[in-house]
Amino acid sequence: MFWLLFCLFLVACLGAGMTGGLFSPGPWYKSLNKPSWTPPDWVFPVTWMVLYLCMAGAGARAGVAEGNGVAMALWSIQIAFNAVWTPVFFGLKHIRLGMLVLVALWLSVFGAMLALWQVDTIAGMLFIPYLIWVTIAGALNASVWNLNREEAAKATVQPG
Repeated sequence: MFWLLFCLFLVACLGAGMTGGLFSPGPWYKSLNKPSWTPPDWVFPVTWMVLYLCMAGAGARAGVAEGNGVAMALWSIQIAFNAVWTPVFFGLKHIRLGMLVLVALWLSVFGAMLALWQVDTIAGMLFIPYLIWVTIAGALNASVWNLNREEAAKATVQPG
């Protein structure tokens, strides 16, 4: 049962990660001013693959545990915010709204980590690298926003 759940959670993670292929950084992102500590491009897919494996492992471990309702709900919420950030930031080119999504993602990852920890200690621990990475991503998003105030001010969400 664990391996079936692991595969299902991994599919959810990879589905969220596919937004990176649909909304790639492209010339717009390359033209933005970025802080000197921005990781090289190759770091992002490698890091996300490792994180997705950890997230799937955490979900599968908690998925077979008693009293997992809150942890599973928070796991679902965090993967939804994970999937939304890329289309908002790279698709809409909306730096400020991307920051808002990242704050929601950080809060949901933190909440999921705590809830997973209550259900299965290892599952909670598997979310620690994810929380660290989302913290770095949030700092990067905030720095890009700060370094590109004029570009950030241009972005507006078009009504449906």
